[in-house]
Amino acid sequence: MMSSSKKPLALFILFLFFFQASKAQTNQKIKDQLQAISEDNIFISEDYFNWGGSILKGEDGQYHLFYSRWPKSSQFTGWLIYSEIAHAVSDKPSGPWKYKETVLKGRGKGHWDAITAHNPKIKNFNGKYYLYYISTNMGEDDSYSDKELQETSTTGYSHPNWKILRPNQRTGVAVAESLDGPWERSDKPLIEPSGPISTLTVNPAVDQGKDGRYYLIIKGDKPNDENFVRNQAMAIADSPKGPFIIQPKPVIDYMDTEDMSLWYDQTREKYYGIFHSHTFIGLVSSTDGIHWEKTEDFEIMTKAIPTLRGEDIKPDRMERPFVYQEQGIVKVLGLACKVGNESFIVTIPVKENAQY
Repeated sequence: MMSSSKKPLALFILFLFFFQASKAQTNQKIKDQLQAISEDNIFISEDYFNWGGSILKGEDGQYHLFYSRWPKSSQFTGWLIYSEIAHAVSDKPSGPWKYKETVLKGRGKGHWDAITAHNPKIKNFNGKYYLYYISTNMGEDDSYSDKELQETSTTGYSHPNWKILRPNQRTGVAVAESLDGPWERSDKPLIEPSGPISTLTVNPAVDQGKDGRYYLIIKGDKPNDENFVRNQAMAIADSPKGPFIIQPKPVIDYMDTEDMSLWYDQTREKYYGIFHSHTFIGLVSSTDGIHWEKTEDFEIMTKAIPTLRGEDIKPDRMERPFVYQEQGIVKVLGLACKVGNESFIVTIPVKENAQY
């Protein structure tokens, strides 16, 4: 029998053990909590390139994925011409996913979003659904033909039209009362380049901040830079439909990055942004949504995705990261991947004790 004098010491040691174990568990970083994937976590289509994506849980209890897709017959560069925004559903946020419908396409001549509909982000604000997306047009010249667009698509970056279509890319939003639509599109682009970005405004990432305002990260070219470098800028509005005002301080301008996804964590009272660089997926954070810094684990993952079979998928391209989280808990890390002539969406399950 333990003497009464030793009981407090034993209880202290037991408390210390459980405290350290709990601390070790809560200090697990998100990069260590990514689970190996199965076929259920890979969304691939026979006739289409699948790309990007954004997940939202619906009132029906299902998970809804809004993503980009375009015909393989148009080549991979067909995203600038023929991408459409599609809608898939699943019983779990990590898949498997089933195509349901096509939601948006290029609206045709005479509109800012005449050609393509690409890189969506789906959000629910105050009971309405906001589908942010990018599109482009040929400017004032509406004399182009379907054949010319096909040639632009299959030729790719070297086609003269690329120099018109790329700088005309802008971000817009479509609004609906239901995830099934109908979707009412904006008559004009949501935001124009200024301040820390030039040329174009694309790849939106948006969330509501702790002050009730709406924070939008947008990508453009780095002004006055001779190299091909993209900046990430922050814009703020009182409404999810804008007008958004670009802030003078960039989110990232110290390296070439793309494809930011943004969320505000109410528990930690921090904004987080996940993005892709040329060789890794990275994570930045901010306490006010304006001043951003690298997180402790800046590099979340390299271009290798573990599978339950024991082999890694090593994509040629791994981009468009997005996070699905519920009540501050990250459930899924999504990625767009290209291997050879296939592109697909990967929805990686994340263990619930992940920290970042």
